[in-house]
Amino acid sequence: MRRLFLVSSMHGGGAERVAATLANAWARRGDEVTLVCCYSGRGRCDQTLDPGVRLLWLADRVRGPAWLRPLAKLAALRRLAREYRPDRVLSFLTNVNVTALLALCGLGLPIVVGERTDPAHSVNLEPSLRRLRRWTYPRARRVAVQTRRAAHHLRQVAPGVRRIAVIPNPLPEGLPGIRPHEPAGPRRTLAALGRFNPVKQFDRLIESFAAIAPHCPDWDLCIWGDGAQREACLRRVRELGLEARIRLPGFSRTPWQDLSTTHAFVLNSRVEGFPNALLEAMALGLPCVATDCPSGPSELTQGGVLAELVPLGDAAALERALLRVMRASPAEREARGRTAAESVRARYGLDAVLRAWDDAWTDADGTVGAEDDEDAPRPAR
Repeated sequence: MRRLFLVSSMHGGGAERVAATLANAWARRGDEVTLVCCYSGRGRCDQTLDPGVRLLWLADRVRGPAWLRPLAKLAALRRLAREYRPDRVLSFLTNVNVTALLALCGLGLPIVVGERTDPAHSVNLEPSLRRLRRWTYPRARRVAVQTRRAAHHLRQVAPGVRRIAVIPNPLPEGLPGIRPHEPAGPRRTLAALGRFNPVKQFDRLIESFAAIAPHCPDWDLCIWGDGAQREACLRRVRELGLEARIRLPGFSRTPWQDLSTTHAFVLNSRVEGFPNALLEAMALGLPCVATDCPSGPSELTQGGVLAELVPLGDAAALERALLRVMRASPAEREARGRTAAESVRARYGLDAVLRAWDDAWTDADGTVGAEDDEDAPRPAR
């Protein structure tokens, strides 16, 4: 099987990690996988790829003056597809999806495109890209989203789409097992992880932790990640006088090992496509607190059964939930973390998710992972 996999970049984000996980799994299975970064600059690869994955940068093939770059990119991708002659094409992220559907039109290639955010909350999309999404997405063999709520929203923003696959992110290969006990020691750590951008709301998390810090003097906050807002957050930590208790160490190349040294995890996002960090923290056995943002936390936590799920935008509720976790005994945190870990490992294993992706190219009736009730949370099959 020859697979052409189109992504924006292979930097350190969640979509990139999922792309690496899928590409590696297909390559190890014996498929011929070409992974193409379509970002306008050459960039870098922060992910570990199997030797069987061929990595290309589309920028190396784009010719002509800068003002012709958008058309040149379409032409370069079309030439690449004609050279490679893939059996299946997969694209991630809205701008790359639209580019793929335009560039490969008329070649007869089976193209599946993956939305990596909830379509109702794609706040950074230009109006022209929204219109192109509405026009091009019905041409795809299927459009894949990560949650059932996102599928409902996709039908609203692209009503011409008839074939939708609901495919959650898989747990990555190599993830350590469920830890038997939380780390010992005089101090405990509340962890968060992600890009420092407005939707992650790390600035608000810092304020919430500052409010409860006097009530839990043996707890610290550590937020791994990089991004535009990190410097502003560092300044705010200094203004609060909490440098000794709030650490922002930057991007983590060993996130699972780092999370395993902590005692609880918090996700305070305003919106998520699918919260990989929350999934992995739960799978490691950390007790978790998450905002009920679109999309993913409700489905992952089974409506708050497996973790503390707080209303979006309710800082007081977030602080109360954090205090409940931080004041619990180690045995209570370990028990809740283990229950959550066993659940998500059963529901989001790589083999099941790979089967769902394979089915996305078939002509079977219905949609992968579809349900009658679009708005109710549902665990992955």
